[in-house]
Amino acid sequence: MTAKLANASLPTDLLAPLRHQGPVPAGELVSCRLPTAWGDFELHGLIDATTGHEHAALSMGPIADGAPVLTRVHSECLTGDTLFSLKCDCGPQLQGGLRAIATEGRGVLLYLRQEGRGIGLVNKIRAYALQQAGADTVEANRLLGLPDDARDYAMAATLLGKLGVQRVKLLTNNPAKVEALQALGIEVSERVPLRTPANRHNQAYLKTKTDRMGHWRPDADTPAAGAADEQHER
Repeated sequence: MTAKLANASLPTDLLAPLRHQGPVPAGELVSCRLPTAWGDFELHGLIDATTGHEHAALSMGPIADGAPVLTRVHSECLTGDTLFSLKCDCGPQLQGGLRAIATEGRGVLLYLRQEGRGIGLVNKIRAYALQQAGADTVEANRLLGLPDDARDYAMAATLLGKLGVQRVKLLTNNPAKVEALQALGIEVSERVPLRTPANRHNQAYLKTKTDRMGHWRPDADTPAAGAADEQHER
């Protein structure tokens, strides 16, 4: 640490993570303040000791008091979150999650590094090319010999534990997320629909998520008929 930084009048809680020389140990949570368009959040980062992937969380308000916390578990989507793609609803879901947390004044958004429902960016581009040729998002993955959804939510439970969150109001349209968190020991006290507008580029994708992947429609309480059966067959 430089003399200038050592002598800086920074709060002790902000200086603590800077005292490490060299890489941050895997599993250690680091945090800072992050102003956003929706308000001021705390940004947290954690390295997965198994994969080396860096995962993040944004929190607002008191979240370690034992009461259910509005929580969005968001998987990385470079094309939707960063490149503003209209092919999916990931970007609007990310923004909608932050907006909902800011409105409530309390909550957590987890940002997990599992691009393309866990198949990675390059495979996602390959799947997009097949979709261009007429396949839907499920068919494209299967044509590539890949699972419909390869995501793992273990790091979501780890991050929530590090943040002191035991019970969540889960902001999702995906029943698999509810089941995954419950299986990992996180109490899901409520499922909160995440409503985002469709556009002409993602209407077919959203219909496939409902009809073939068992997602709830934003205005529905249960998955579409037949979707759960297809998931159990896979």
